Parts: sequence; C-alpha cells; structure tokens
Amino acid sequence: MPAIADRSSSPFKAMLAAKSCELAGSGGCCTPQKRRLRSDTALAAKESPVSTPMKLKSPRRRLDSSPSSPANRIKKDPSEKTLKKCWNPRDVEQMRAVKEAVHVSTAPSTVVCREDEQKRVLDFCKACVQQEKAGSLYVCGCPGTGKSLSMELVKQQVIDWAKMEGLQSPEVLAMNCTSLANTSVIFSKILGMHQPKKKSIGSTSPLQHLQNLYSNKQAESSSKMMLIIADELDYLITRDRAVLHDLFMLTTFPFSRCILIGIANSIDLADRFLPRLQSLNCKPMVVTFRAYSKDQILSILQERLLVLPYIVFHQQALELCARKVAAASGDMRKALSVCRSAVEILEAELRESASNTGLTSAEGDFVSPQTALAHEVFPSQENNTVRIDHMALALSKTFRSPIVDTIQSLPQHQQIILCSAVKYFRGGKKDTTVGELNKSYIDICKSALIPPVGILEFSSMCRVLNDQGLFKLGQSRDDKFKRVTLKVDGADISFALQGVRLFRNCLQ
Repeated sequence: MPAIADRSSSPFKAMLAAKSCELAGSGGCCTPQKRRLRSDTALAAKESPVSTPMKLKSPRRRLDSSPSSPANRIKKDPSEKTLKKCWNPRDVEQMRAVKEAVHVSTAPSTVVCREDEQKRVLDFCKACVQQEKAGSLYVCGCPGTGKSLSMELVKQQVIDWAKMEGLQSPEVLAMNCTSLANTSVIFSKILGMHQPKKKSIGSTSPLQHLQNLYSNKQAESSSKMMLIIADELDYLITRDRAVLHDLFMLTTFPFSRCILIGIANSIDLADRFLPRLQSLNCKPMVVTFRAYSKDQILSILQERLLVLPYIVFHQQALELCARKVAAASGDMRKALSVCRSAVEILEAELRESASNTGLTSAEGDFVSPQTALAHEVFPSQENNTVRIDHMALALSKTFRSPIVDTIQSLPQHQQIILCSAVKYFRGGKKDTTVGELNKSYIDICKSALIPPVGILEFSSMCRVLNDQGLFKLGQSRDDKFKRVTLKVDGADISFALQGVRLFRNCLQ
C-alpha cells in the first residue's frame, strides 16, 4: 500500500512527465514517441472538454461525420459557388434579363471574333487623321457578320485615340442609307456638317458646294477631318451609279477632309460599280467580314451570356445552335433569334407543366404545399435550363417558317427561278436584272434537261413571285431591265428545296 501511494504522489507524476518530455525531444525510436502521443491525447481529452479530433479520425469515421460539420461544408461549397444564383425561369425579372441578353438589338459589352477586321479599319482611320489626308474604305460581308457593330466600336476608338494623342478629333457622320428620302440627300448631310448654319444659294447643288469646298485650300484650315460612315451603301445604287461615284470621288479632291467608310453586303460592289474610281487610282481599300464559323458563333453566345449570374443553356444546346446556324448562313442574328426562341419554348413548357399539376406558385419564404409540389415537378436545376431538345425545336421553327411552305407549294419552274436567284446572289450581290436572272435560270434547266420557258413567261413568273413577297421587282419599261431583289432568306429557300435532288445538287 505505501508503494502504491508513492506512485500516485505528486513527485512521481512530475518525474514521469519529465521522462516523457526527454524522450520526445531526444529524437529516439518511434515507439516511445507514439506512446507519448497516445497518452498525451488521452490526458488532454480528460482535462479539456474541447476536442479537435479531425486529424486523428480514421477515413471511415471522417466519412461518417455529420454533413453540417465545417470540414464537410467546405467540400460541398465549391460546386454551389459555381453559380451565383439559381436560374429560375418562372421568375419574371430573370426571364426578362435572359431574353434581353440574347436579343438582336442588345449591343454586347465587347465585340469578339472581329479583332483583325477592326484593327485594319482603325489603322486606316488613324493614318488618315495623323496625315490629315482623305481616304475611302469599303466594308463588306454577309448579313449578320458584325460589320455595323464593329464600325460603331471603331468610331469611338478613333475619337478616344485622337484625344489621347493630342490630335483634333474628327467630326463623325454616321447614317443608314435606307433612311434617306433620296440618294442625293447624303451630300446635303455632309455639307451640313461643314456649314451647319448656311443654306444652298441659287441653283448650286450640295454636291457642287462640296466639290468647290474641297477644291480650295481654305477648306484645309477651316474645318476638321470628317469621318463618314455610310451603312447599307448599296441602297445608293442608281441606274447610272452616279451617286456612288460622286460620293467616293469626294475623297480624291486635293483639299478634301473626308474619311469615307461604306458598309454593304455586296462583296464585289467595288469591282462592279466603281470601275471609274479604279481608273483614277482611287479605288477604296476593301475589308471583308467573312461568315461566322461554328466556333466563333459559340464564343459570341458564351460572351453574351456572361452578363447573367446563372447558367441558362446546356453547353450541348449552344453547340447545336452554333453548328446549325454556321452551316446555314453564319448569320449571328439568326443564332440569337434561335436562342431566344429556345428560351421561350422552355418558358412555355414550364408554364404548361405548372398548369397541368394545378400549381399556383413555386416561390415563397416558407415551405408551402405549392412549393413542395413545384420541387417534385422541377426537382433539379437540370430541368430549368435550355436543353438540346428545346434548341432542336427552336431551330426547326426558325428554318421552317410559312415561307418554306409557300416555296414548297410553288410550281417547278418558279422553284427553279428561286434556286437560280440563290445561286446568283450567293457571291454577295444584292440585286440583278430579269434578263441576267433568266440566263442563270436557263443554265439550271439545261443541266437538268428541262425545257426552259420563254422570256415573256419568265417575266410573268417573276411578277407572281413578286406578288407573293419572294421577289421585289423594280420599275422599267422593258421587263428584261427590271431590277430583281430576293426578299426572303436564301437559307429558307435552301431548306425548302433540299428534299428535291435537282435543287439539292444545284445549291451545293
């Protein structure tokens, strides 16, 4: 009994603790150290009510831990933080924000996939401003390839660059030629920028005023450089092309202050309508905007959707949209329209599901019966996003319109005329004459071994297509010289006629 009492006494405990510390610091064998750790841990557990057992738990015990523990919460949070908010298509404000993000009229924060073209135009404008020298540039490309959007960006970049360099910022005149009441009005607008308070005196036209102004040295010192951006330039084409010639010729006068940028869809307009300028060695510099590829369309869609704090589209759905639109036309506006349609299809689907199950609300701060039922119908975020089936339906609706049904119901020869028009305008041409279109029609008939109709009957069928809204015919005494413009998308015609081998081979 005395020996036991001696072991439990305080001096004995102090000696045992000192021996343990000596073993821990000596770097000796691992066995005493492990015993020290176990004993110290047990001792600490008895002496302190607060424990930190995370590092000492076995893997199985860690897996069985409560999900509300701090460690487990950290492991689960990253997947939740990927989305700032849950996308709720039944929320009116969120749905409005999504539709606005993919709307054609919404200007994106940045213009991607057109950096090279923008740099060429910007460098051209910088050189003109630095040298105080007039010049002309022609921007062309298929519809929906970012021409107008890029020029808006370049316009602001030129002004900012001039201020930063300490140069005089150019006056800017940007206009859409379709809004002009008359083609010659464009000269009045240019003159108004130079002389805002003066009016034409006598019979001198605004064009003659400009020509006189740019022929005198006083114009060089009395006015700023002027950046003229003329969108839809092909609407200025007259029968003798005089307006286009005179407009570009303004940049050739010795004291001209004009930097002219013309924008149009016709790729070969400069070659077809401005040969006189080439002979005078003043043919404009040409910058071509090619149709968007699948990867470019996908990048632009993803860039637009970055403004939303939630994921709305499945990645596969966006890829399907980009692939189909790139194959049809490469028109970015068409891709945005398809995405908007897919969102509306999802919205209608959820609304129909809610009405079928008698739902009145899927929101609220408390868990109501309606909310519970909504979670049963829409159990996950997966059902609240635009899936590939929504996108496929939207693509079908976009490329199969009432126009497609009208085209498919036409007689064969009228379908051949439409097919010849698609082929003829594929190079970027905006319009042609009935006589020129007739030649293309005859070539297709000969290749298909189909007897072509005469020119009178051909003109009559063109009038029928005009009445149905597929063509637009100009005015002329001779039918062969009437201008013909295609009023429907070539992709709709290709989609409508792709089931017939004759047209499929012709349009490939």
